[in-house]
Amino acid sequence: MSETAERMRVVEERDGAVLVLTLDYPARRNALAMPLRAALEDALERAHAPESGVRAVVVTGSEGTFCSGGDISRMEVATAMEGRERMRRTHRLVRLMAKGGLPIVAAVEGWCAGAGMALACACDTIVAAEDARFVAGFHKIGLMADMGLAHFLPARVGMGRARRLLLYHEQLTAPEAERIGLVDFVAPRGHALATALEKARFLAEEAPAPIRLTKQILAEGLDESLEQEKTYQGLLFTTEDHKEGRAAFFARRKPVFKGA
Repeated sequence: MSETAERMRVVEERDGAVLVLTLDYPARRNALAMPLRAALEDALERAHAPESGVRAVVVTGSEGTFCSGGDISRMEVATAMEGRERMRRTHRLVRLMAKGGLPIVAAVEGWCAGAGMALACACDTIVAAEDARFVAGFHKIGLMADMGLAHFLPARVGMGRARRLLLYHEQLTAPEAERIGLVDFVAPRGHALATALEKARFLAEEAPAPIRLTKQILAEGLDESLEQEKTYQGLLFTTEDHKEGRAAFFARRKPVFKGA
C-alpha cells in the first residue's frame, strides 16, 4: 500500500492566534473515518485549553476536497448498540464544535458531501470556493443525516429547504448555497482557505466571552436532536437497506431498497 493510501491524519498549523486543521485522508477524499473524527476532536480539545493561545479555528480538507462524507469502507456495525456507541463518540466532536468557546470557520474546496456537509454546518461560518459542491445524500446508503445536520441545516436554510435537500439529494454550487444561506461567503476557486483565514483572524481579535455565550444560545436544542439521532441512526446501521446501499455504492450501481 502506498504512503498516500495509508495516510489518515489531521494536520495542525498555526497562523498567530488561528489554528488551521486540515483533514488529510486522500485515499478516501478526506472521508470522515472514525479515527479521523477522533483526531479532529483531539486537536480541538487541545485548542480549547487556555494555555494554547488559540482564539479561532479553521477546518479545511487537503488536495482540493473538503470532505466526501463518511468512510463507507469502514461502516461495519453489527448491532444497534454498536451503532449508538459510534454516534455517541461522533457527538463528542459535534458538541465541542457547536458548544465550545472557539469560533470555527470551514474552508470548503471541492466536494462537501454527507458527513462533510454536516461537519461544515457544525462550524460557525462556512466559506466556499465558487466551484465547491454541496450534497447530503445519506439516504443513498440507507442512512439518515447525522452529525447534527438535522439540527444545523434548518437553522441555516429553513425547514422547507432543509427537507428538500435531505430528501432529494439535491446538489448545490457554492453560489446557490450562498443564496439560500447554507454558505456565508463565496471565494474564488482555490482561495477558500485564504478567505476563511481572514474571517478567523477577525474573530480571533473579538472578545471571546460574547462569542462563547452566543454559541451556547445558538446550540440550544442540539442535545435533544443528537439523542434522537443516536437512537435512529444506531438502528439504521443494522438494516438490510444499509447493507444494500453500501453494496451498491461499491458496485457503482443504483441500490434496490426493500424497507428492511
